[in-house]
Amino acid sequence: MSLSTTSELDLGFEQHTLGNGLRVILHRDRSRPLVSVNIWYHVGSMNERPGRTGFAHLFEHMLFQGSEHVGTHGHFQLVQQVGGVANGSTWYDRTNYYETLPAHQLDLGLWLESDRMGFLLPGLTQEKLDTQRDVVMNERRQRVENQPYGRAGETLHELLYPADHPYHWPVIGYMEDIAAATLEEMRTFFRTYYAPNNAVLTLAGDFDPAEALEKVERYFGEIPAGPPVPPVVAPQVSLGGEVREVLEDDVRLPRVYVGSRGPAYGDRLWYAADLLTAVLSGGKSSRLYRDLVYERQIAQDVVAYISPYEAVATTMMIATARPGVPIETVEEALLDHIARTTAEPPSDAEMERARNRMLTEYFGAIQKLENRADLFSQFATYFNNPAGMTEEADLYLQLTAPELLEFASRYWNPSERVVLRVVPRSPAP
Repeated sequence: MSLSTTSELDLGFEQHTLGNGLRVILHRDRSRPLVSVNIWYHVGSMNERPGRTGFAHLFEHMLFQGSEHVGTHGHFQLVQQVGGVANGSTWYDRTNYYETLPAHQLDLGLWLESDRMGFLLPGLTQEKLDTQRDVVMNERRQRVENQPYGRAGETLHELLYPADHPYHWPVIGYMEDIAAATLEEMRTFFRTYYAPNNAVLTLAGDFDPAEALEKVERYFGEIPAGPPVPPVVAPQVSLGGEVREVLEDDVRLPRVYVGSRGPAYGDRLWYAADLLTAVLSGGKSSRLYRDLVYERQIAQDVVAYISPYEAVATTMMIATARPGVPIETVEEALLDHIARTTAEPPSDAEMERARNRMLTEYFGAIQKLENRADLFSQFATYFNNPAGMTEEADLYLQLTAPELLEFASRYWNPSERVVLRVVPRSPAP
C-alpha cells in the first residue's frame, strides 16, 4: 500500500527558489475553485532566549495589525470580504500564516503576505505593541494560569530540559518576558527572521503554475534577503536520574504525566515512537485505554504521544485518575506499561490497528487543501524536501515491531524521565 494506491489525490508539485532565497512550492488542484496561500517562517520559540521568551508568538499577533499599505485589522477584513479565511500559528520551530481564498483572488493573498514581509516595519507602532501585549497576556491567563492542568505541560518541559535549552520555556512565553518586550526588540526580531531567505511559500489549489510563479516573482521578488539566521544550539544533556515533581492546581481529579526525550522529528525512530504511542493509546482497543479505562477502570482518560520538534522530541503519557482512585495506582499502571514496551515488541495485530488508524487520519487530513499546503511548507522548512509529505505514509508501513522496541528501550529509560503529578490544591489553613 502506498500514497499512489490509497488516495486518488494528485500530490504533484513544483519547487522554485527566487533570487532572494524565498522557496516556492506550487501544488495544483483543480477539483475546487479555491487556492491556499501558505507561508512558513523558520522561527519559533526555540529562537528565543531566557528572559526574552514569547517573542515569536507575540510577533504572530503583530503581523495581523497592519503594515505600510494595510490598516489595523485590514488583513482579516480584506480576506473575509471575498469569502476567504486567514489565520496563523506559532510553534517551537516555526511560525506559519495562511489564507484560503476563491481561486481568482490569488493576487490578494500574495499581496497581503508580501506586504507584511516587505513593509511591516512602517506600520509597527508602540500602541499596537501595547495592545497585542495585553491580548497575549490575557491569552496566557486563560489558557495556562486559569486553566485546569494548564501549567502541567510547561512544568514538564522545564524539568525535562535545562534552563538554556530552546525547549525549556513555553511557546506563549512567560508573563514577565511578554511585559518586558520593547518596540525595538520587535523590530530586530522582524529584521532577523522575517526575510524571504528564511521562508517557504506554498500555493495549493486551482491556478496555472507558470502564471502563479510570475505573480510570486512580481510580489516577492524585490524584497531583499535578510542576514543569515543565527543557529540554534540545543544541548543534549542527560537528566542523570528520574525527576519527580508534584504540582498543586485547582483541579478536581489528580493527573499524572510521564515525559521523556526522544529522537528529532524526521528521524526514523521518531516515526517508530509515533506508531508506538498509537499502539498504546490510539482508540478504545489500544493497550492503555483497554487496561486503565475499560478493564481496571482506574483512569478517566489516557493518552500517549510524541511531539514533532526539530531538534529533539518530547514523548508524553498522561492519565487522569477516576474519582476515589489514588494517583499512585494510576502512575504505577503507566510505568508498568512503559516497562513492558521496553521488553517486548507489539504484536502484529497491534501494529496493524495502529497503522490503519494513523493512515486513516492522515489521508482524511490531506483531503483538505490547506492541510496539504501546510504539509508541503513543513517538509520544505524542516528538511528542504517537500516530497517528504508524499513519502511519510509509506514510512509507517515500512516500520517493524523490533524498531518500536528499539525506540522504547533506547529512550524510555527510567533514569531519563520526568514524572509529574498534578493534584488538587490543599485547602488554605
